[in-house]
Amino acid sequence: MNEVLRSAMTARGLTVESLAQQTGVDRKTVGRWLSPGRVPHARTRSRAAAVLGLEVGELWPNTGRRRDPLWFVPWAQAEREATSLRWFEALVVPGLLQTEAYARAVLTDAGLMSRDAVEQRVRTRMDRRAILAGNKPPQFTAVLDEGVLRRPVGSSRVMRDQVQAIITACEEPHVRVHVVPSTAGAYAGLNGPFVLAAGPGGRLTGYLDTQLDGQVVDSADKMEALQAAWESVRGEALPHRQSIDLMTEVAETWTT
Repeated sequence: MNEVLRSAMTARGLTVESLAQQTGVDRKTVGRWLSPGRVPHARTRSRAAAVLGLEVGELWPNTGRRRDPLWFVPWAQAEREATSLRWFEALVVPGLLQTEAYARAVLTDAGLMSRDAVEQRVRTRMDRRAILAGNKPPQFTAVLDEGVLRRPVGSSRVMRDQVQAIITACEEPHVRVHVVPSTAGAYAGLNGPFVLAAGPGGRLTGYLDTQLDGQVVDSADKMEALQAAWESVRGEALPHRQSIDLMTEVAETWTT
């Protein structure tokens, strides 16, 4: 437990409910703050610290140690604030759907990071998954190439658990996954993965992955191009229910 936060709330006579009211969040969010490692967004941290009469660094001392590279920060914010996320992947499972074992295998098997760097990246990726589990999660739609489901990453068990985890995620009403079958041949998705985030007011932000880093884009012409690419890859994919059936079939092929 975040003992500093708990003690500060007790000293001020604040409950989870009253702190939530004064900081403009719901009680479940404040409850999560009391867990170790759970840090509010920057503006919320400032409001909470002001209410409690402490400095932000006293409540959350690790916030000054940036875990994300600078180029990723704008996208992390866009992802957190998104009302909808549209994600295409041709090579790996989208980060927000990855299991811990799959994420670790992807990062480790590439052989480009130290063990400590891998573990830090895995922790960050697992933290990001909370976006889909919040009180007001974004509408999440993913399109995957069938090869993502059949490419061995880690052990057969890792793959079986990962594919099953995607199927389980699809039980949520705000999560939809579509698969482009291998019979599709060449299509627009082979040009590379991308994500489209729609934020408050319909503001669009795009994200492109590269070998070196990620590129965050929001210009009108690039948004138009990415939306056209999305419509193209979405048109090649199977309907949601047929995609679930295919994933179920693939999961059964990953035997230990």
